[in-house]
Amino acid sequence: MRLTILLCLLFAQTLSAQLIQNNPGSHHGNKFEQLGTILPTPNEYRSASGVPGPAYWQQKVDYNIRCNLDEKNLKLTGSETITYHNNSPDVLNYLWFQLDENQHSTVNNANYQFADESPKRTNDRMIESVEAAKMDNGYGVQISKLTDAKGKKLNYLINKTMMRVDLPVPLKPGQKYVVNVDWSYKIVDRMNFYDFSDARGGYEFFENDGNHIFTMAQWYPRLCMYNDVTGWQNQQFTGRGEFTVCFGDFKVEMTVPADHIVGSTGECRNYEKVLSKTELNRYKQATSSKEPVQVVNLVEALEKSKKKHANQDLGI
Repeated sequence: MRLTILLCLLFAQTLSAQLIQNNPGSHHGNKFEQLGTILPTPNEYRSASGVPGPAYWQQKVDYNIRCNLDEKNLKLTGSETITYHNNSPDVLNYLWFQLDENQHSTVNNANYQFADESPKRTNDRMIESVEAAKMDNGYGVQISKLTDAKGKKLNYLINKTMMRVDLPVPLKPGQKYVVNVDWSYKIVDRMNFYDFSDARGGYEFFENDGNHIFTMAQWYPRLCMYNDVTGWQNQQFTGRGEFTVCFGDFKVEMTVPADHIVGSTGECRNYEKVLSKTELNRYKQATSSKEPVQVVNLVEALEKSKKKHANQDLGI
């Protein structure tokens, strides 16, 4: 089953707030202090009132993503064409990417240790988890190709959960640059709390009927934010917190087993190909209904889950 989705402005810009206090010893907990020394200094890009200044800019990144979910091997494979628009006044010599899935790798995770105390009780599974962390567990993003628009290889360096791509020619203000990247990774068991307690995405296996449900979050290599306040926002990803991402246009094609239902934001362009006639009619009803409409009900979902379906070729 091929599902084509056009995603615009995917993922709202979010940023985990830092706890910055001018007077940390205050009894009122700094709840009423002014923010003048915390906010960036006003300039032509951003005014003191918080609104954009006369020369405000923000970067734009467009993604064309094709991905394939291999349920049998619990693997996601993808191919991206990324167009980076340099709207800043700066010349860029490299691009920084986020490889969030490297959080689950024992060799490419951010290696930030939390100051949690050891539990008073332990078991064999927890001890095995500590020993396993000393070896490569095979998780994390595997980059199989990284080229420019003409297919020429680009130099890149992976630093834990980050990847720097060196540009052969500096990217000047107002210019754009195209990067092609092929990647894959093993999907983690997000219910295995001892190994992946901070897993935002992964699978959950239902032993009774032999099926999986997949929650795919932060699942593709993406550009880091570049702005006038911090430059490249290329801090390591620990699984706790979020990063600002660039606005852009998203075109995503997902190939999944035919018994799966994909839920996502954006505008689907081929419902007539991936939904039955009954399901399509329910979807059309849902677009104007004031009450929730089940496009696929529980009975139908259970019936589909009884049969195993192989993925169809992307045909791209």
